[in-house]
Amino acid sequence: MNDSAADGAYGTEGTRQEAGLPGGAGDGTRAVRAGLPEPVKHEPTLPGPVFAAHFHLPGDPTGPYTYGRDENPTWTLLERAIGELEGPGRDDVETLVFASGMAAISSVLFSQLRAGDTVVLPSDGYQALPLVREQLESYGIEVRTAPTGQDAQLEVLDGARLLWIESPSNPGLDVCDIRRLVEAAHARGALVAVDNTLATPLGQRPLELGADFSVASGTKQLTGHGDILLGYVAGRDGEAMAAVRRWRKIVGAIAGPMEAWLAHRSIATLQLRVDRQNASALALAEALRGRPEVTGLRYPGLPDDPSHKIASRQMRRYGCVVSFTLPTRTHADRFLDALRLVDDATSFGGVRSTAERRGRWGGDAVPEGFIRISVGAEDPADLVADVLRALDESAH
Repeated sequence: MNDSAADGAYGTEGTRQEAGLPGGAGDGTRAVRAGLPEPVKHEPTLPGPVFAAHFHLPGDPTGPYTYGRDENPTWTLLERAIGELEGPGRDDVETLVFASGMAAISSVLFSQLRAGDTVVLPSDGYQALPLVREQLESYGIEVRTAPTGQDAQLEVLDGARLLWIESPSNPGLDVCDIRRLVEAAHARGALVAVDNTLATPLGQRPLELGADFSVASGTKQLTGHGDILLGYVAGRDGEAMAAVRRWRKIVGAIAGPMEAWLAHRSIATLQLRVDRQNASALALAEALRGRPEVTGLRYPGLPDDPSHKIASRQMRRYGCVVSFTLPTRTHADRFLDALRLVDDATSFGGVRSTAERRGRWGGDAVPEGFIRISVGAEDPADLVADVLRALDESAH
């Protein structure tokens, strides 16, 4: 690639949030165009991955690319793409990509907190958070927890340096009033980070709700094919994001160029995948309502779900995950074994539906028969029929 092409494709001067897009561009248009460089004759629309540990650097180390642990041209385009989805129309959003969702989560927590600080975590969040709590406490950081539902974290905010929100929660699918919690936290001088993994930027934009950080595992629905690990942090506070960037440099939890390129390629179909999966998830949840063996059915898109009222105010789409409980562990295992179109696998957000008995990991406070289903892109009627058939077969 010649110098002019490189400048057009990878230049890091400013953030090309809305270049070439009309002000009211829809989600599909944004996803397809997100992060693309200005077109250069005879160059690909999305330049291929740049594999480089170091770059030519005569003289003083100025310019955007010096060493592969700090910056990579392929990251630049992906970070722009995610920033355009998390903060469309804004020029104050910075995005950093990481090797995994947990690397992104850790970068915020460990870059913002010091010994003597207090952090508020959800007690019903992602199963790795108890491990994070142990590590934070070993560093002399006080950790308080409260459930996501009913905005319970409000009760333990006083004196906190950072509030960590996970909404919808994984795997329980509770939702809190993000704006309300953000306003309360900011009034107390605390920063707010929101784990936006389950919602995706097309379902919810935490930065628009006032959060300081939007954090997610790109492993899940953002990339949607179950074949890469990735995480990101998007933020509005320059000083706070500088600390996150410094932490990435220190720890070296960086995304590989191939993973970053695959992620950017996959974002082009995000709106198509999200809309299909969300519609199918709602259809499945509605079909499960009438099953006598199913209890504790949760999906924020159901009008009678406990989280629907607040979710309908702050979410634009409700996600691809449905959860419910079967009477026993044995019953749940029989159900999973009977499924034909749903893989028995962890994680969520992929184009192929997955399900698991979540209690097998031991890290979530859920019943032994608790099932988490991630709805994929299969034909909705086929998927619903497969789940209902498996329920029939597992009842005996």
